[in-house]
Amino acid sequence: MLSDWELWACANEYVRRYGRDAGIHAAMQADALFEAGDDDGAKAWRMIIARIETLMPPPGAATLQ
Repeated sequence: MLSDWELWACANEYVRRYGRDAGIHAAMQADALFEAGDDDGAKAWRMIIARIETLMPPPGAATLQ
């Protein structure tokens, strides 16, 4: 399992790379791992998604680049 620091680092990288679409891209990763039978990997990505949601600005705030 990834450390809390690694989960936050992954979430931050996805927000940097994909902006507002970060959660969608992370969800696709989680779905692919779940479909492949990797429950631990899918769980890790769901934890990353939760952190992405925390990092995202509220609706109506300045847009991410």
